[in-house]
This record gives sequence, structure tokens and C-alpha cells, in this order.
Amino acid sequence: MEQSFVKAIVALSAAFVMGFGSIGAAIGQGLIGMKGCENIGKYAENKADIRLAMLLALVLVETCAIYCLIIAIILILKTF
Repeated sequence: MEQSFVKAIVALSAAFVMGFGSIGAAIGQGLIGMKGCENIGKYAENKADIRLAMLLALVLVETCAIYCLIIAIILILKTF
């Protein structure tokens, strides 16, 4: 009984980690894309620099979601 309760708590914890990590990354990526498109529209002559900065920022934001995935996988593999 106690072991199944611990497994349920770990599964819920992994779900919360992925849920909150994905929500934060998705909002961040949306804001970065929005501002990047706005700036390309305003400053079309600098579109290559804006695109590069936008892509680097997207990569950094995506690492948060990847870290959350790794934490969730570790939680599940160590328990089950």
C-alpha cells in the first residue's frame, strides 16, 4: 500500500514538473517570437541580426523545458 502511494506521488510530481516547465517555456517562446517579428517589421534592414538573437534566445528558453524533461525521467526511472 505504501509503495504504491509513493509511486503515485512520484508520477504526479513528474507530471507537475513537465507541466509547469512546458508552460513557462511556451510562454517565453511565444513572447520572443512576437517581439522578434515586431522588430523585423520595424527594422527590416537588421533582420539577420534580429533573427540570430531571436534564435539564440529560443534555444536558451528551450533548455528549461529539456531540463524539466530530464528531471521527470529521472524521477520516474528511480522509482519504477
